[in-house]
Amino acid sequence: MLTAWLELPGVAEQVAGFSAVTGLDLARLGTTANADEIKDTAVTQPLIVALGVIVAGQLDLEASGERVVAGHSVGELTAAAVSGALSPTAAVAFAARRGAEMAAACALAPTGMSAVLGGDPDAVVAAIEAAGLTPANRNGAGQIVAAGALDALDKLATEPPAGARVRPLAVAGAFHTHYMAPAEDALSAYADTLSATDPRPILLSNADGSSVSTGAELIARLVRQVTLPVRWDLCMRTCADLGVSAAVELAPAGTLTGLAKRELPGVELIAVKTPDDLPAARALIDSRPLHGQGEHTPDFWIVSTPAKGVFTRAEGMAEGHEVARGTRLGIVRTNRDEHLIVAAQAGVLVEWLRDDGDIVAAGLPLARIHNGSEF
Repeated sequence: MLTAWLELPGVAEQVAGFSAVTGLDLARLGTTANADEIKDTAVTQPLIVALGVIVAGQLDLEASGERVVAGHSVGELTAAAVSGALSPTAAVAFAARRGAEMAAACALAPTGMSAVLGGDPDAVVAAIEAAGLTPANRNGAGQIVAAGALDALDKLATEPPAGARVRPLAVAGAFHTHYMAPAEDALSAYADTLSATDPRPILLSNADGSSVSTGAELIARLVRQVTLPVRWDLCMRTCADLGVSAAVELAPAGTLTGLAKRELPGVELIAVKTPDDLPAARALIDSRPLHGQGEHTPDFWIVSTPAKGVFTRAEGMAEGHEVARGTRLGIVRTNRDEHLIVAAQAGVLVEWLRDDGDIVAAGLPLARIHNGSEF
């Protein structure tokens, strides 16, 4: 993982600093360690985050202003560092503590995870829950990960949902389920020692795909995340709603780019796997101006319904409320799914055009957001 990156100026010193705060020899673990060593959750998590923030530093992403940042599972710590809410060192230290606590929780019961590929998403989730398991990752692109007791996973594999196949994953336990409650408790105490600033770019949360506006909210969500399902499908949906036109996946890369190819058609994608990919990633970033640069800014925007269903406003979202891009405005619930509604632009919510509990059709105007605090 680290061999090629350690050849870049300053990276060896970065890794030495991360090793000091984690108590792990990350340079050795990321270069010459065997597979069994790095499969240990307590090692894998800080290694992944360390590599992610190293690559982010090479791309100077913190200077990229109001872009959209998201991370899958432990990748949320990398995203937090890219957003400027956590320092790279604090993110890697959190990952080490998170990995150690989750590894300890995994040792308490024989659990695991399996990817369920294909099938109707609602039917797959229903089958997972009927088997006494948790849909721990809803990744989009026809991929949902079931997590829980090994015997229940074995039964799911022999009796898969219609049109789906089940593939066991090489993980230490049932991440993002109630089995991780001891880790959440330990991380809650650890979080009391941390401080975080408000994210600068838009930072999306795995919990519901909405943006995180404050450092305090971020820390709370990072703690709860170990027991909550990862809704990567909602993060990608928010990226689409925000008009994302290009995406760079930080090393170790490839998996999320594969999902985005199916879920975000038309979005230009680059997976940064080695230092050789850096020039193309920099060129892609530079080719996309920051939001609002070089374009006319409308006086107001209309938020419309993404699907037919029942509309519910987000709690506390009243007229006159200032919203940032990515702020959760509400949900449209259908018989099959929930569609998160986020603000595609920053401004003031000056008028609701639909009431709480209204049955709405797809494409109807929901709200009007005015550009600026005066209107």
